[in-house]
Amino acid sequence: MKVYGDSQSGNCYKVQLTCALLNIEYQYQPINILKGDNKTPSFLNKSASGKIPLLELDDGRCLVESNAIINYLANGSYLLPVDPFSLAKVQQWQFFEQYSHEPYIAVARFIEKYLGLPNNRRDEYLSKQAGGYKALDLMNQQLERSEYLVGDKLTTADISLFAYTHVANEGGFNLSNFAAINAWISRVRGQKGFISMGQDN
Repeated sequence: MKVYGDSQSGNCYKVQLTCALLNIEYQYQPINILKGDNKTPSFLNKSASGKIPLLELDDGRCLVESNAIINYLANGSYLLPVDPFSLAKVQQWQFFEQYSHEPYIAVARFIEKYLGLPNNRRDEYLSKQAGGYKALDLMNQQLERSEYLVGDKLTTADISLFAYTHVANEGGFNLSNFAAINAWISRVRGQKGFISMGQDN
C-alpha cells in the first residue's frame, strides 16, 4: 500500500494519523503541489483530479478524498462505529469538516503557511476568519457535552477535524477561548500510536 501526500497538509495528515493509530504499514511518496508533482501524467493517471492524499492499494486500485480514505482504512476498527446512527454522526461531522470548517481554516492556513500571506490574498485571508470561528464555536459546544465528537470514544470524525483544528493558529485563529477544543486536542494527542504532523513516515 502506498500513500501519496504532503506531510504539511492536514488532509494528508489524516491518513498518516489513521495509519499510525491502527498500526497500518504503508510506503509514503511525498508530493509537492507547489511544484506541480500532482499534475504529472503519471499522477493524473492515478488521481484524475490531481488531488492528494491518494491511497494506492497493492492491487493497483486508487482512492482519493481524505475522509473516504480514512473511513476505508478504519473499517472494522475501533475508529469507525458499527451502529448505523453513530456511523452517520461520524459522517455528519466529516461533511461539516469539508463544507463548514476546511474552506475557512484550511484555506487561511494555506494562504499564510504555504503562500506567505501575499498582499493579493490578504482580503481573502481575512474573509475566512468569521467562518472559521463559527466552525470552532460549534465544535467547542459539542465538546463541552462529550469527550469526542461522537460520544466518549475517538472516531474518524475526530481525526478529520483534528487535522486542521490543532494548527488553526497557522491560519490566524486564536484557540485560547476554546477550552473544550483544547482539552480535546490533548486527548487526541494522548492516544496510543499518535504521531505529529510533518512526519514523512
